[in-house]
Amino acid sequence: MTTENIERWDIFELILNGPAAGNPFIEVTFGAKFAYKHRVIDVDGFYDGDGTYIVRFMPDSEGEWTYTTRSNVAALDGKTGTFTCTPAAAGNHGPVRVRDTYHFVYEDGTPHFSVGTTCYAWNHQGNALEEQTLETLKTAPFNKLRMCVFPKHYTFNQNEPPYHAFEPLPSPGRKGAGGEVQVWDFTRFNPAFFRHLERRVGNLRDLGIEADMILFHPYDRWGYSTMPAEVDDRYLRYVVARLAAYRNVWWSMANEFDLMQAKTEQDWDRFFQIVQESDPYQHLRSVHNCRGFYDHNKPWVTHCSIQRHDLTQVTEWRRLYHKPVVVDECCYEGNIPNNWGNITAQEMTHRFWEGFSRGGYVGHGETYVHPEDILWWSKGGVLHGDSPARIAFLREIMEEGPAINPRGIYGDLTQSAGPDDAYRLIYFGINRPAYKDIELPVEGEYTLEIIDTWEMTITPLDGTFSGKCRVGLPGKPYIALRIIKI
Repeated sequence: MTTENIERWDIFELILNGPAAGNPFIEVTFGAKFAYKHRVIDVDGFYDGDGTYIVRFMPDSEGEWTYTTRSNVAALDGKTGTFTCTPAAAGNHGPVRVRDTYHFVYEDGTPHFSVGTTCYAWNHQGNALEEQTLETLKTAPFNKLRMCVFPKHYTFNQNEPPYHAFEPLPSPGRKGAGGEVQVWDFTRFNPAFFRHLERRVGNLRDLGIEADMILFHPYDRWGYSTMPAEVDDRYLRYVVARLAAYRNVWWSMANEFDLMQAKTEQDWDRFFQIVQESDPYQHLRSVHNCRGFYDHNKPWVTHCSIQRHDLTQVTEWRRLYHKPVVVDECCYEGNIPNNWGNITAQEMTHRFWEGFSRGGYVGHGETYVHPEDILWWSKGGVLHGDSPARIAFLREIMEEGPAINPRGIYGDLTQSAGPDDAYRLIYFGINRPAYKDIELPVEGEYTLEIIDTWEMTITPLDGTFSGKCRVGLPGKPYIALRIIKI
């Protein structure tokens, strides 16, 4: 029996030695039941190679926990122990949950305004570039990052990754159009691959960044996108067993799921259900699209992950799905030939404001031509664009106020508001009125501020306002008006 202290929402890890002969990935079952007072939580463990078995647990209540292992192998079965869950340290707010239908909150009650970015394959680039990416993220405005479990093969990203998820078969690889193709033993995971993945997820956690884990994607030359169903299912259970105890994990079933021709709608339903059933902590779950949408109304989907360039539709998606709307891909700031990757920093900033002011959340990406094909959107590295500073400005404004929801329309503009009509935000976007007539409650007094979203300035208007008001505006695009009740 062992006893130790574990911070709330941190990771308790039990490591045991067991059989290495045969194929433990297939033949050995292992896990543990964790108990706190009347609660019992059953958690799957995993085989980490070389006769090592691990079970991880994220405690959510302070006090004494006990555990008892379970296994079909006597050496791993019936091991008991205790640990004490201590208060969370500063900066540890727990996992993110859905709050008030359309928004997010950390488990300790701290609001989470999701300000994401995309670095699909940053964790497959080798130590030097990966560490540079982490250094960049230390001062970037992002609190969520989309990343693939599997390596990616696509334009500007064709290098061979340092690790693969499965062990290779000893037989020579078959020949393909691009040369020799490795054949994998899909019954044996490569623990080194997953240890490296865990390390990077932990690095993001320590920076206060949610790791939005993309479990499948179509951009593949290694066979990960066309694995048999039983391999898909075993992989999902294994990756959930390894990663679920990290408080900053979100699950994305796929990037552009509808381009994966080998998978059916029933497959995606099954993947969602496997992850939901395997995850003791019920981390957030979504799936990202290219052309058509998955049905976000299905009960195992916690929030919408959407690829679209028109952010005015956020209002409609909220109405349609009654869940948080995260436009994870609205095109990327950059200058590559592909139109999805060459919008201006000003347009990226505009799309962030359009989405947030309508009660949604928006994701960033950057795709500037680089002599070594090191594009942030795929490989990470450093940021070159001008939108991150403006996104940081937006995040500060959002975190100063309440979560906002569409309230009403001034012409073709959505007015958003916080609770009790004490906070309003009107974003004028590409429009540039010289003034606007607004109507406020006559019984209250309000302050008005003009926000220049590109110049990153906030200009308070003199005096206080109530009832019908004519508000003078700069007559330029990308202006917002913030109204706060005194």
